Amino acid sequence: MFISSVDKIKKLLSKLVFNSKLYLYLLNKKDFLKYIEPCNYLMKKKIVIFISGRGTNALNIISQFRDSDEISVIKVYSNNKNSQFLKSHNDSKTDTSYFSNDQLPYSVFEELKTIDPDLIVLAGFLKKIPTIYIDYFKNKIINIHPSILPNYGGKGMYGSKIHTKVIENKERETGITIHYVSNQYDSGEIIFQKKINVEKNDTPKTIEEKIHILEYEYYPKVIQSLLVK
Repeated sequence: MFISSVDKIKKLLSKLVFNSKLYLYLLNKKDFLKYIEPCNYLMKKKIVIFISGRGTNALNIISQFRDSDEISVIKVYSNNKNSQFLKSHNDSKTDTSYFSNDQLPYSVFEELKTIDPDLIVLAGFLKKIPTIYIDYFKNKIINIHPSILPNYGGKGMYGSKIHTKVIENKERETGITIHYVSNQYDSGEIIFQKKINVEKNDTPKTIEEKIHILEYEYYPKVIQSLLVK
């Protein structure tokens, strides 16, 4: 039924290019609007998000693009069945799914090929992405890391562990890095970085709060810049 609607839209649009009278006629038809809505949906850039934790970045991204005419969050995957996001998220326009880690290279990968996303967004996802993803979705997988890479990157470096090290080592600045995902942890091509100062009275908790502010502001902006040229 949905494909049928899309075919009808294509035929209508091809005729509209050459027939302004037909265009004006169809604008007054209720059925025309019925077909235009799914057409707009299909023309949007598609995002899928992977999370392992609370999903606060995922929620922020969904919120930022909820009313967008250009970008749509199609699905959120989580490898944490106890994720608060999966339990509390009720946005009917965004599908959610739990998967076990052994499904990542198989059923999840096959489903993603069907979805054919324009961008795969890692938002607090702690599992290493398989090589088949890197090869198949070349330059379509991005991650956000809560430090200025290459500092405090690599396996096991995430969240509060990073912020604690920043304080222990008396760093003067920290920040976020958004990068393409490669076969090595936190080593893909850097897309964007933003630094903040570390104050004398900062703690791992206050650093975490500052980093979250940066993530919420800049991750959607970078996603937008990558998808909408």
